[in-house]
Amino acid sequence: MLKNFLVTTALFILGGCATYQSKIQPARDHLVAGECPAALEALDKLSSEKNRDQLVYLMDYGSALQACSDYKKSNQIFLQAEVLADELDYHSVSNVAASTLLNEEMIQYKGDTFEKLFINVSLALNFIQLGQNDSAMVEVRKINNKFQKYQGDDKQPFELNAFAQYMAGLIYESDRKYDDACISYKDAFFLDQNYRAIAKDMLRSCWKANRTDQFNTLVKKIGATSEEISYAKEKTKSELILVLMQGWGPRKYPRPEAPMYPHLMSVASLTQSLQVESVQNNSSEIYQSEPVYSFETAAIKTLDADYNSLVARRVGSRVAKHVMADQIRQRNEALGAIALITMIASDRADLRQWSLYPRTLHVLKIPVKSGQHEFKLSGIDANKKVTETLPNLNIQIGYNQNKIYLLRTLK
Repeated sequence: MLKNFLVTTALFILGGCATYQSKIQPARDHLVAGECPAALEALDKLSSEKNRDQLVYLMDYGSALQACSDYKKSNQIFLQAEVLADELDYHSVSNVAASTLLNEEMIQYKGDTFEKLFINVSLALNFIQLGQNDSAMVEVRKINNKFQKYQGDDKQPFELNAFAQYMAGLIYESDRKYDDACISYKDAFFLDQNYRAIAKDMLRSCWKANRTDQFNTLVKKIGATSEEISYAKEKTKSELILVLMQGWGPRKYPRPEAPMYPHLMSVASLTQSLQVESVQNNSSEIYQSEPVYSFETAAIKTLDADYNSLVARRVGSRVAKHVMADQIRQRNEALGAIALITMIASDRADLRQWSLYPRTLHVLKIPVKSGQHEFKLSGIDANKKVTETLPNLNIQIGYNQNKIYLLRTLK
């Protein structure tokens, strides 16, 4: 039995190159190159295998389908991932023992707290794109319910609550329910005041809801500019609302100061925002998107909040390794020393993660007249230089309609 254990451990170390990050990289490369069929084929195969990594591949597969505009199939996969993530935690005795004596990659991946919340964000965005606002609102309520649960369990400030409120405001605004939109945008802004675009949405929806007193109070409270006040009072009949999922979320690497533990690092993006050219009545107007949320920041904060519990588990693991090695040493001193070295060598950071969610979310609202419209879409960098050209958007917008359209950039 001892020899089998040491052989298994050695194979685990030697097989270390076949990690999640190395398996997922080809699919990421295909997506960047615009090769959706190849990326989806690879992720479909990985996510269909019922093993300890299935959840993380399902989440990445759902995101890839979303990036490739297959929103219905994406929702099917995300719903499958949600069921798996919500199952009662169960680990076989042998897997728990292996994770204690070897590595946390030996047990089933259950998802980080942020990832469990972001499944519902992704579902909501897909439903919005599909024009199913009622279903999207169901997912928003799920986010709020999960937020309350995790906050109650761990007593930690999970950042996605502000985004859930913003998304509710977006849905209400799309349905022209400006009173509800005013409340939701207000909650979102005062939960996270880093994004001025949310303040503009708040003021405009409150004005359209005829909440004049509240509008005037908010103008003073946030020190609204004359431009923001004018924007809020603009009379628009129809509007295109572009929602941009920009870039890549942060990626897990071993912590330099403690390689047994993971931390999240930013992934650089050439495309920082969306530029849209609208040509109407022989005149051209240029618009640029504004950020309303950073998924990167939320993910990093939630993983950091889980850091102490991870350290506690690995400290317990290190104690168990020494106990196991001491027991072996009592029977065979040489094998005991080898066992300790082998077990410690196997201890590495668990780098499994949902790696295809976006870095930030941008929103751009363009007033339009009812009818058929064509828009030229470009990704731009911080200096407003074009980084990529997206397919033109041809869209029909009805009278007095707010139309939401979802986009994704990966460069």
